Amino acid sequence: MMNSRKKTDATGKTYRIRVGSQAAQDAIAPGSVYRRQWMLSVVRSAAGVGALGLADPFLRNGAWAAGSDAPEKTEVKIGFIPLTDCASVIMAAELGIDKKYGIKIIPSKEASWAAVRDKLINGNLDCAHALYGMIYGLQAGIGGPQTDMAVLMGLNQNGQGITLAKALHERGVTDGASLKKAMATLDRQLTFAQTFPTSTHAMWLYYWLAAHDIHPFNDVRVITVPPPQMVANMMIGNMDGYCVGEPWNARAVIDKIGFTAVTTQEIWQDHPEKVLGTTARFADQYPNTARAVTAAILEAARWIDSSPANIEQTAKVIAAKSYVNTQADVIIGRMLGKYDNGIGKVADSAHPMRFYGDGAATFPYLSDGMWFLTQQKRWGLLKSHPDYLAMAKKINRIDIYKAAAQASGTPLPASENRSSTLMDGVLWDGSDPAAYADSFAVHV
Repeated sequence: MMNSRKKTDATGKTYRIRVGSQAAQDAIAPGSVYRRQWMLSVVRSAAGVGALGLADPFLRNGAWAAGSDAPEKTEVKIGFIPLTDCASVIMAAELGIDKKYGIKIIPSKEASWAAVRDKLINGNLDCAHALYGMIYGLQAGIGGPQTDMAVLMGLNQNGQGITLAKALHERGVTDGASLKKAMATLDRQLTFAQTFPTSTHAMWLYYWLAAHDIHPFNDVRVITVPPPQMVANMMIGNMDGYCVGEPWNARAVIDKIGFTAVTTQEIWQDHPEKVLGTTARFADQYPNTARAVTAAILEAARWIDSSPANIEQTAKVIAAKSYVNTQADVIIGRMLGKYDNGIGKVADSAHPMRFYGDGAATFPYLSDGMWFLTQQKRWGLLKSHPDYLAMAKKINRIDIYKAAAQASGTPLPASENRSSTLMDGVLWDGSDPAAYADSFAVHV
């Protein structure tokens, strides 16, 4: 149940702010890191934000809640899957940041990505913590009925992984190269799981296998399993490996049933991951609401990233049964970048999951969206090359994001595209997506 606390503003008006847990209440207490960090960010970005962004959010009730900027819809149901990277959606509601923007975020826990897809399409969800590739797949008519979709912002970068069963380690497997070698000695086909056919996890798994000359469709069997069910399915022997978001890789290590063969930030440093997804219908019908939701989650993301203490507070909040439903200690370590791979390697990741990154983790880069289309073409999900750039421009609602960035004091990047070099040394910059998609030696 949501709690509330009284605040009195400079005019003497008293009102209540909704906060959802003791951890959230501690976060907004007078003198808290969140309040100080927010004010500092406003000072840094004041020139681009204007006077509207200069008031303390806890002394102002709904900055964007009046006039032509008023949200058309004030209660917003946002679906999420029990994963660490749902955190900024949850914290926007738990900290009461949503109220500042004139909305109430109602988090809705979902059982699978297929359920998220269906509820977005039929309108039972307004928005969702969603898979980048799922949103693009729906636009293209794969992985579900063709539906015009929208990406409002990125929710995080990094923080996924590929877990292999301990039985493979007993055969000498520690990484992709040793997996390839061990497969030659096995008398059965290995089974790997991903979370949805067009998911980020499917693409990370396929990319990693192919980089080690393992064809994901010819050499192994691939199945789809919802994220929270990965550990249980590995425990009973239904799969030899899986790709999923945290905390379900860490959980396998703690339960001593598997080990982390690779993190996704080792496949692609600062890769795109979950997004705030919705239908184009919702974004067009409720543009002020879409902006308000995006701004609130941007502010929550900034709060999470602002200190290790805030990360720990977040882990405690999202560990609750109503959210991720695991122990906070299972979540905290990898959120802080502290990795134990389960077979003797303990190290700090230079690129752990991040939710804000001064706006770099949240901007809906066109090149990020196009990359998922190139991989869907590579693996035969798309039968022909789409108009990559046109599709990305249609889906990634940079117009809404920029308005939300102004409202929240979030800096914007210099370009709507970015370049990255992945684990195989291949450069991706979005300049020629068709040639890039056709360049891989291992493909369908």
